[in-house]
Amino acid sequence: MISYEYPLNERIRTLLRLEDLYRKVEYFSAKSEAMDNHTALLFLFEMLEVASRADLKSELLQELDRQWQNLESLHGNPAISEHALDEILRDIDKATKQLREMPGKIGQDLRDNEWLMSIKQRTIIPGGVCEFDLPSYHYWLHQDATSRRQHLAQWLAPFVPIRDGMAILLKLLRENGKSSTHIAYQGMFQQILTGKPAHMLRIRLQEDLHCIPEISANRYALNIRFTTQEGMQRPRASESDVKFELTFCNM
Repeated sequence: MISYEYPLNERIRTLLRLEDLYRKVEYFSAKSEAMDNHTALLFLFEMLEVASRADLKSELLQELDRQWQNLESLHGNPAISEHALDEILRDIDKATKQLREMPGKIGQDLRDNEWLMSIKQRTIIPGGVCEFDLPSYHYWLHQDATSRRQHLAQWLAPFVPIRDGMAILLKLLRENGKSSTHIAYQGMFQQILTGKPAHMLRIRLQEDLHCIPEISANRYALNIRFTTQEGMQRPRASESDVKFELTFCNM
């Protein structure tokens, strides 16, 4: 099965983007090749931009506090594991404390690093990080892998509280959803949305169907158009019936 997640509001869109970027930074930071570490730094710069929203930290704190209160009220419910409940409450407490202890704006230490910002500015220019443009960066890329990985870990450290907080929220979001199976006849599916607006939807389908969902949604309606792609050609509308699983996720 292959899964596609689609955010239904700007806050979840930001969290999913940060999650994706953080995974990429971690992956390429762990490598030993200079070009892998260069790629990690490029994704780190992207993450810095996405996390620059002034209200991100406060939104995470508000949502973590709301989830803590909701979960705390479940104590004594025979259908809920007390051990699992206490564990998630401890995780929320820890993440909240880390976020509150974060000084200043997210990633401010990186913004104050003139050397890193000089590299970031050059990445906007196609081919702008050649050795003759940034000889000091060329020198850094030729240092031993252990040293580069240590630097990357140091630059990534300010984002750890954000990562931990959003990981909890996205876990709760993904686990709190209602799933149903549908068929998109001739590749098309439409549904009128009623009730409480969802925060995210997830589509799962068999990989051997070779179909790609194109999703358009707002608080009133959902439209899914499945396409197929052959080689590197532009995707075209599927004419086949497509069976898929649809999940509306809420926090």
